[in-house]
This record gives sequence, structure tokens and C-alpha cells, in this order.
Amino acid sequence: MQQKILIVDDDPDIRQALKLRLRANHFETVHAVDGYSAIAQAYKEQPDLIILDLGLPAGDGYVVLDRLQRDDRLCNIPVVVLTARDPQSSELRAVRSGAAAFFQKPADNTELLAVIRATLPRVAPPVPLPS
Repeated sequence: MQQKILIVDDDPDIRQALKLRLRANHFETVHAVDGYSAIAQAYKEQPDLIILDLGLPAGDGYVVLDRLQRDDRLCNIPVVVLTARDPQSSELRAVRSGAAAFFQKPADNTELLAVIRATLPRVAPPVPLPS
């Protein structure tokens, strides 16, 4: 079973590039384009991990992080922030708000995938049924 990653970014080119990279690495992807739809998609899809931009319409990434942390059904989903915002002012705030990792755009693909794999919850292999 593939692990599911919710990509939250208002830039269609970024969403598409992440989708292609993640699918090439055997992840299922879903997406949201703003803060409001990010929360709605997280409820609907129950992703294993969220990649979140901070600069979003309809509720920026910090609002999304806050809403995720306050909800018992969503608070255990790890979030990797991927943003164009200045890391000097954003990284500490993002981590304090619940982000598991912080990357500035454009992120190194190898590093991003390594952090995604390290951050994703481990999936137990299927147990064969007795015959």
C-alpha cells in the first residue's frame, strides 16, 4: 500500500513537480491550493504526511499548522514546510507551530525525499494469513 502525501501549494508548477517526483518514488499524492482546502483535504484523505507552503490564500501555512495541531484527528500527521519565505524569520516559527521539517524553495530533491522518508510513519509489512 502506497503512503499518501498531501501537497499544499497555490503554485500549480510546484504542485505538479512535487507530484511527479513523489509518484516516481512510489507515493500517492493529493493536493490543496489554499489554507481552507488544506484542512478539508486532510480530513477527507487522512494523508500520511503533508507538504505545506506558508504563503497561501485563505489561511496561510501558520493557520493550517495551528488548525492541524488543535484537531485530534489531524494532529499526528507530520508536516514538512516547503516555502519561499525567508528561513531566518520562518523556520523557527514553523517548527514551533508543529512542523517536522523546514525547506526553502527550491529544495534539493534528494534531501527533501530523505526527510519525507524519515518523517513518514513506518508502515508494517502485511502479515500473511495462515493457510
